[in-house]
Amino acid sequence: MAETGQEKIFAGARLRRLRRDLNQSQAQFADTLGISASYLNLLERNQRPVTARVLLSLAEAFDVDVRAFASEGDRQLLADIREASSDPVLKSVDLDARDLQDLADAHPRAAEAFSRLYHAYRETSATASDLALRVADGGGGPGGVFSPLEEVRDALDAAQNHFPAMEAAAETLRGALDPDAGLEAALAARLKSQHGAAVRLYGDDVMAGALRRFDFHARKLLLSDALTQAARVFHMAVTLIQLKAGEALDAEAARPSGLTDPARRLFRGGLASYAAAAVMMPYQAFFEAAEASRYDIDRLRRRFGASHEQVCHRLTTLNRPGARGVPFFLLRVDQAGNVAKRFGGGVIPFARSGGGCARWRLMDAVRAPERIHVQPIALPDGSRFVSVARAVARPLPGGGSVLQVLALGCEAGEAHRLVYDPGEGAAPTPVGLACRLCERPDCAERAFPPLQRSLRVEPHARGASPFSFGED
Repeated sequence: MAETGQEKIFAGARLRRLRRDLNQSQAQFADTLGISASYLNLLERNQRPVTARVLLSLAEAFDVDVRAFASEGDRQLLADIREASSDPVLKSVDLDARDLQDLADAHPRAAEAFSRLYHAYRETSATASDLALRVADGGGGPGGVFSPLEEVRDALDAAQNHFPAMEAAAETLRGALDPDAGLEAALAARLKSQHGAAVRLYGDDVMAGALRRFDFHARKLLLSDALTQAARVFHMAVTLIQLKAGEALDAEAARPSGLTDPARRLFRGGLASYAAAAVMMPYQAFFEAAEASRYDIDRLRRRFGASHEQVCHRLTTLNRPGARGVPFFLLRVDQAGNVAKRFGGGVIPFARSGGGCARWRLMDAVRAPERIHVQPIALPDGSRFVSVARAVARPLPGGGSVLQVLALGCEAGEAHRLVYDPGEGAAPTPVGLACRLCERPDCAERAFPPLQRSLRVEPHARGASPFSFGED
């Protein structure tokens, strides 16, 4: 890999995060890379750019994706501190985009601390308001300051949603199954022969809203009869992974530093789901099928007997060195606009609070759930992406289902590898991270003025946007 002359690569925060994840000192890490500890210290403090030789050493020694280190910067971190600086509390400080970029580039640890402090403040404020409302209504009870979901999302992003130990556990389990039986029958037989557990389907009167429950006393895996075959296979695989690979789950869940106990337990459950998907869709076979089909989700779904959502999740995990797929982000949104699941994958930044952008036509998928909706989009910074959205149904306790939108996406430069490529001539829709962070002045679908701009009222003029705002 040749180092470009147009731009220098500063990746101190990512180097430091990798070193700490590996539990290595600067001296140990530097020795592995073939550089001095003092030079590594300069790299981690962004006082020297990362060279092509260091990138190659990283790839060889630690099987990292050098694309993550060669990117211009930590876009999610920049989005986080921009969101924080937009709060009215900081309005008088007048931090501009250059200030924030300099902070993220030169002092990434300080930028991360600033972001965490702001979100702790925001969560505390929301908790205090909620508690006040409950007390006024005669209720009460404690509220949490930190969001375990956000902690887990950050841990997934840091690992690029790829966990070799979980892939290995899944391959071991898959290799022990009867190759001549269907996957569902093979998993049921394995549960019976190795754990004395029978698989039984029950209605909601027994399951009481649960989709899966393992009864250790009766040695039964109880599954809801509302589950599809793909979902039954998934839950059986999750159960087997938890029973057979508990030590691997514990070790992997212990790797990210700083997680709260609820977040770590949630992360461990996510790892079990990750491994279950890998049992259903073994890495190499799935990667080769994805490349051959140009990432056609329907073809992959039929090939592996998986659901649309299971395939999309699996596509975000294809980060094995030597067999890397298209870098995808994933988003799941309910009909109220709440983000139920989010994985940026180092591809696209997301706002951590507030609604999304109405110009990103995700809800079109709910109005026409029978088809996939492809939309090229562009963020205010000029970065372009392709969004592939579809409505997915989730069963409800007692019967019925609810539609949510699942959006898979990638950078526009990768779209030529997809069957969903809109073509170079397709004009992208200008979107923002969220109304309160977007400064586009001509948006007719704006719900709120941007927090970082002052509202301007002009009684004798009305533009396309319902709000006018100044430059300050």
